[in-house]
Amino acid sequence: MSANLPIEPYCASANGLTEAIYFDSGERKLFGWLHLPGGPLSTDLGLVVCAPFGYEAVCAHRSIRAFAETAAAHGVPALRFDYLGTGDSADIESGVNQLERWTWDVVAAVGELRQRAGVKHVCLLGLRLGATLATLAARHSEAVTSLVLIAPVISGQRYLRELRTRRLAASNGAQQYASSGSGGPMEVSGFTLSAASVAALAEIDLNAPNTTASPEILLIDGSSLPTSAQWSKTLSARGVRTTYVALPGLIEMIMTAPQFAKIPQQMVAAVRDWLTRIGHPSDMRRVSDGAGHAQSRLTASAAVLNLPENGPAACALLTERAVFFGSEVELFGIVTEPRQGEMRRRAVILLNAGADYHIGASGLYVTLARRWASRGYVVLRMDFGGIGDSATKAGRPNDEVFPSAALEDMGAAIEFIRRQYGADDISLAGLCSGAYHALRAAASMLPVSRILMINPQNYFWDEGTTVNDMQVAELVRNPGLYRERMFSLAVWKRLLTGQINSPINSETKSSESLGNSIIPVPIQQRGCFPPDSQM
Repeated sequence: MSANLPIEPYCASANGLTEAIYFDSGERKLFGWLHLPGGPLSTDLGLVVCAPFGYEAVCAHRSIRAFAETAAAHGVPALRFDYLGTGDSADIESGVNQLERWTWDVVAAVGELRQRAGVKHVCLLGLRLGATLATLAARHSEAVTSLVLIAPVISGQRYLRELRTRRLAASNGAQQYASSGSGGPMEVSGFTLSAASVAALAEIDLNAPNTTASPEILLIDGSSLPTSAQWSKTLSARGVRTTYVALPGLIEMIMTAPQFAKIPQQMVAAVRDWLTRIGHPSDMRRVSDGAGHAQSRLTASAAVLNLPENGPAACALLTERAVFFGSEVELFGIVTEPRQGEMRRRAVILLNAGADYHIGASGLYVTLARRWASRGYVVLRMDFGGIGDSATKAGRPNDEVFPSAALEDMGAAIEFIRRQYGADDISLAGLCSGAYHALRAAASMLPVSRILMINPQNYFWDEGTTVNDMQVAELVRNPGLYRERMFSLAVWKRLLTGQINSPINSETKSSESLGNSIIPVPIQQRGCFPPDSQM
């Protein structure tokens, strides 16, 4: 089964042209967003944004987008991307040193931006662990002439202590913490660092000599949590041109749940002014003169990610592609397609959990999409309007967990899947608030065959109610528990043999009369339906 209509993974915005791309990093591909200015290039400088690790990257997704869009709006091409094994990029090999691999991913992103935008020099903007990766990558690329480092991880050992403390707090006891002792892998909020990565982190010390290759650095600390002031003095003493500022917004950007996170406007403005100051004047050519308009440069290899399929047909390929759909606002999603020749016309649409963007809690949706595609499903993981990488409806806020246009967005996704892939069997699946939207879609008679509700809640949502009126626990639970229960054979044996009660409330029972199938997974289980179940 394959797409039968052209799918163009780019969109126009007030800041220029934004293109969803895949590009090579070694033998695998990364997913990224290329932000090109709408007018002429005013500089030969480009910006590559290096995300932080794990849940911090989910929280900061809107802010990372804002940094890139602001740069493009001021004539500086920008590229933000996902490291291997994160976000929408290809999976990473098990057990490898992620830090080393991700450092080379940054180098690959630098080369991609230079090729596509035609710039000579690149500034790396990194957040937290991404700032450390940017510092390491600068040593391997002569094109990197400047760094913007936001709250960098200076000491790997200190960062590991922080991660272990966070695990201890999340586990509400010492048992889980003790299981991640030194020498093994580490899981934090559903995101995993391999044993080799933990060992590599323990060796990182940016205070050591010869760790910084860039001749010019803007170092930004959070004013409420400054940690880099002394390192700034060390760099200056070594002859590195360093500008240090402490600005508000770090905690609100990177350590606050996505539905409550805020863009650090002063940091964005500081980066904008920095890029304007350090940029080398260009010949003011348009992007299309130097690198080609993104539409004309779009190729099949850039628009598609091919994934090897696990299981008996391992030689076959799954395909992922970025798609835009919708009418009133432009909605974004990633479609995972089954191997060529698959004849079953069935599909799943995965809905946002809270304001987490389309990868789902700790990347769970990516795992589910690729597993289900290997079993013959077309799977769309989408962003509602105002969430993730979709456009925001006029007059509505960003990262709105219960957007007023959610029904219209789901209807647009269903129509897209039916028209594009000929699917006549469509399931809506959602976690927490996504489960609420799936139930609402069924109650509103949207043309779906069934809904799959993970950790559903009983919401009674009125226009004007905000997410602040609800407890955070009602929206998204510990993402690590979802992944653990999702792949637990023992849990599914208990469920399928009737040893776990599945209470269905009156609201769910009444929905059965709609002719839709409903699979509720109650909060007591915090689980999910098996990827090889009959849907």
